[in-house]
Amino acid sequence: MTATPQKPVLFVLTSHGRKGDTGQPTGFYLGEVTHPLAELDAAGIPVEFASIQGGEPPVDGLDLDDATNARFWNDPRFRDAIRTTLRLDDVDPAKYAAIFFAGGHGAMWDFPTSDAVRRVTRELYEAGGVVAAVCHGPAALVNVTLTDGSYLVSGKRVSAFTDSEERAVQLDGTVPFLLASQLAARGAHHEAAPDWTAQVVVDGRLVTGQNPQSASGVGAAIRSLLTQQG
Repeated sequence: MTATPQKPVLFVLTSHGRKGDTGQPTGFYLGEVTHPLAELDAAGIPVEFASIQGGEPPVDGLDLDDATNARFWNDPRFRDAIRTTLRLDDVDPAKYAAIFFAGGHGAMWDFPTSDAVRRVTRELYEAGGVVAAVCHGPAALVNVTLTDGSYLVSGKRVSAFTDSEERAVQLDGTVPFLLASQLAARGAHHEAAPDWTAQVVVDGRLVTGQNPQSASGVGAAIRSLLTQQG
């Protein structure tokens, strides 16, 4: 009897390339893609890529001294996958076991305002899938409502880039809102660790991480949940 192939995890990247009106470039943060990817890759869990606009999204945090970043960035298959991301609006959530929103400051602009983010996340979560995000990736979750009208994060334990970390990078006056505060305003129980400390929070099928230091841990938590489901 042939085993049913495992559904892939959908990694979603921001298509937004500028930090507000500063003119400074941004995009998805590379390590917040490669480190979770490495955890899933090692377990043989397939991954596909989407972005808000599709095609090649802008990249930030291109640190090739990071061995995991360098390994994937120098892999033609990874680069081709990043160049040809699906447009999130064209995605069928039923094809995926989990959705993961990578961070990077760009996520603060286009994740919260995306109808596709809200639709795909709600449908996947209500079908029993895993929803995950790291750093600024939880910006995707601030406006997701379930069929009953409640916010997905309401009453849930979460982690995300903290107000303190935003002030530390001096972008608290640039981002459209402070992420941790906004999640709390939606009824989430935000659990902050000290700045730049790894922090991963798992609440049922919701996995969130605080900062780039949490990226591997988020990937490991997704892997663990999917392995349990399998």
